[in-house]
Amino acid sequence: MKFVQIIDYKTDRFDDVNAVMDQWVEQTKGKRTTAHTVTGKDRTESNHYVEIVEFPSYEEAMRNSRLPETDKMFQEMVALCDGMPSFTDLDVVREEQMNSATARRFFHEIAGGGNLEAVPEVFAADYIDHDIANEEDAETGMDVIRRDLTMWRDAFDFTFELDRQITEGDDVVTLWTWSGRHKGDFQGIPATGEQCTMTGTTIFRFEDAKIKEGWWHMDLLRLMRQLGAV
Repeated sequence: MKFVQIIDYKTDRFDDVNAVMDQWVEQTKGKRTTAHTVTGKDRTESNHYVEIVEFPSYEEAMRNSRLPETDKMFQEMVALCDGMPSFTDLDVVREEQMNSATARRFFHEIAGGGNLEAVPEVFAADYIDHDIANEEDAETGMDVIRRDLTMWRDAFDFTFELDRQITEGDDVVTLWTWSGRHKGDFQGIPATGEQCTMTGTTIFRFEDAKIKEGWWHMDLLRLMRQLGAV
């Protein structure tokens, strides 16, 4: 079970605390078990900070705390703080990546399910599209998504299998497998009835909870071979 530790402390010497943390990161390469850290500063109390540290499990967190470098870092941090930091230990019982969920909604409900009315709920009005299948390096607007999905859905009955998804900051990367039956004209190729598959990767950049920019990379050569065009 994923484990999170919240460290609450006050200091007027945050730059020095930061330097201690940077030194610990350098000294514990290949040994630490920390998965993710976030440091926040209180907007109403300028010397109040909260550190959120994520571990794969409680056991990994304890292994991390037993490192001699961790003990040294903690002692140096305490010396820079106003009083003793407080610790809250949390087992993660629910976790939601909202941008990841929105990306999944696009692939399953909008693209695969054909609910084009939901496009404005998912994409920004000034969405920027980068697609190796299109001649333009970049096209702008939600109508690009509607146009492309209409073209693909007229040519194929298809679904997406999402093989892997990685979220970092405002970016969601999805590795997918597309499967479709060729039922209509596609790039001048009449319907063949063939059941086709191809793999691809899509990167969505989010802004204000909507998809602002997208990059599409797919194995079109494999698809064309299955349609007998190559």
